[in-house]
Formats: sequence, C-alpha cells, structure tokens
Amino acid sequence: MTKKQHEIIIGTLLGDAWIDGKALRIKQSERHKEYVFWLYSCFENLCKSSPKQRKDNKQWYFQTKFLEDISKYKEIFYKNGKKIIPKNIQKLLISPLSLAVWYMDDGSLDFRPKDHYNFSLCTNAFNIEENKLLVEALNKNFGIESNIHTPLCRGKRYPEIYIGTKGRDKFLNLISPNMVSCFSKRLPFML
Repeated sequence: MTKKQHEIIIGTLLGDAWIDGKALRIKQSERHKEYVFWLYSCFENLCKSSPKQRKDNKQWYFQTKFLEDISKYKEIFYKNGKKIIPKNIQKLLISPLSLAVWYMDDGSLDFRPKDHYNFSLCTNAFNIEENKLLVEALNKNFGIESNIHTPLCRGKRYPEIYIGTKGRDKFLNLISPNMVSCFSKRLPFML
C-alpha cells in the first residue's frame, strides 16, 4: 500500500468507512458519487471491481480485496467488533489528506455570510474520552484548536468536535487542497 492509501484509510476510518474481515468498505450517497469514484481511483489497485450503485437507496459503494494491511487497521480501530479511536491516534492522524478525508466523510460547515463560519466533525459514534484524544491530536499535530460540543439529537446528547474562530482558518487551509468538488458547499469561500 502507498503512503497516500494509508493516509486516506486513517481519514475514512475516522468517518464513514468500515472494515469487514480484511476489506475496507466505502459507501456514500448519490450526491457524493464523485467522492466515491475519487476514493476508488486511489484504491483501484486494491479492488476487484469498480463502484456500484444500490438499487434500493441509490448509494454508491465499493470495497477493497481482503488484505493483511487492512486487517492491521482493524486491529487498531476496532475493539470487540466496535469502531474506536485508538489511544495512539496522535501518531496516526498526521496528514492533511487524512484530515480532509475525515471532513469529507463526516464534517459539516455552519456558514453565515458577513457573520461567521465554523466546522464540525460528527464524532457521535465515539465516547467523550475518545473525542478528547481527537481534540488533542488536532491541536498537537496541526495546531487546530477545537472543542467538544454535545448537541441534543432525538432527546440524547452526542459528542461532536467543533472548530470555531481559533482553529477554523488553519483547518480550512489544511483541508482545502484535498477537497473533492462535490463538497464545495462545505467550504465557506465556495458559497
């Protein structure tokens, strides 16, 4: 596997991808088809077939072949069958490409012209301690200041990472060069 492939795997495992056995699986909505094909172009040499579209919900998906390199990520990012944030995430989340892929998978932008903008990373699948590890990694590795917010969703509070005034410009500068065009609405200067 290439360095770029490893960096993308880190980002997408923080987001929507999952590992089944020894295969990395990618699935996105129809509106992010371009992103699926971009990811596929990065992993094409590790796949048996190109992305396909589900008939029932129109999502696009593909998977890698069963690979030992992928199974190593399963050992790192899964515990008892559940995706986790590994304690050594600071050593893994070091690339702006990983950061951009994570944002494309699970990020959002709150943009109000002539008022403000901020970014959020949906990390509600992870507990507060795991979110703290991610906040520390963002700060130490990229100099991005962020906080953990717990917005109410369906009567329950879930953690998410909030990147406000103190970290947003640095975050934007790091992710922008790697963003796929179907995510242009997640960048404030594109609106």
